[in-house]
Amino acid sequence: MAAAAEASPELWQSAAPRRRSATRRLRRKENEARGRETELEADTKVVLRRLQEADRNDLLVSAFWSSALETVSRCLTEQLAQQKPPVRTPLEAFGDLHLDSPLSESDVAQASRPGETLDTGACCVKCVCYGIGNFATCITARVQLAFLLLFLDKCQTPRSHCWVYDPLFSPLEIAVLNTLGVTVLSENEEGKRSVCGELTIFYMLHCGTALYNNLLWSNWSADALSKVVIVGNSFKGLEERLLARILQKNYPYIAKILDGLEEVEFPQTPEYTDTFNDTSVHWFPTQKLEQLPRDLWTFREEPDYQGCEDLEIIRRTDPLTVNPP
Repeated sequence: MAAAAEASPELWQSAAPRRRSATRRLRRKENEARGRETELEADTKVVLRRLQEADRNDLLVSAFWSSALETVSRCLTEQLAQQKPPVRTPLEAFGDLHLDSPLSESDVAQASRPGETLDTGACCVKCVCYGIGNFATCITARVQLAFLLLFLDKCQTPRSHCWVYDPLFSPLEIAVLNTLGVTVLSENEEGKRSVCGELTIFYMLHCGTALYNNLLWSNWSADALSKVVIVGNSFKGLEERLLARILQKNYPYIAKILDGLEEVEFPQTPEYTDTFNDTSVHWFPTQKLEQLPRDLWTFREEPDYQGCEDLEIIRRTDPLTVNPP
């Protein structure tokens, strides 16, 4: 008993340092976590400031902005006009754009203010953005994102109605996008998103050809395509660059729809040669779609790209369950 009594204080004394050590480790981890959060917050502010500089210093002072905005708006107005019933008349939908005048300072502030949107009543349009790239480190991607944000605010589409995804996004870029108020997708859809009966702009600059092909497959009907607007790589350019047999074998939905679309090229200016090159606005007039052979719509096989070289998209590691329309 005496021996046990003598050992007890020693055991207590030896345990105390271990408890203090565990407490110090816990505090050190908490401090490191707070440090990372503080660093992420600071980096987020830096990227947001650079985005604001991109739209104010680069886009808004350029002739490209008003010309490109007019190009997208004109195509979207045509698409809106053919809806049954119309989403809104073209005048109602874009009456606030004032394409003949530059944005005011208040417009710049609104467009650059994270998380805020304008009145939602002007236009019932949704937006999906794929493949914008690492805008935190790449000026080209940053200008492309700035253009998207300005366009959303100018046509009064809530930023929460814009879905954004790139498999290469860093945690910093996801934090920035969340701060901006857009909706960051959590999974790689491979472009296989149906419009579900709602007019949708797909902003897909410099994306892999398979991504456009997947998008068409997911909306392979005259009704669904009449609600799709694609801002991305020129389909005419794809037709010119690829051999006909390669286009028809690997990207059959692009090959089949070439006669059913209207394409308007983006304006080209020296300062944006690398940023918006080979970019066009594509929309699908109902009249053209109805003139296509009826049996064209019966082919709905999901693309698999077996044996396709230079696929240029990052595939999912697990299957995505998506049903065509």
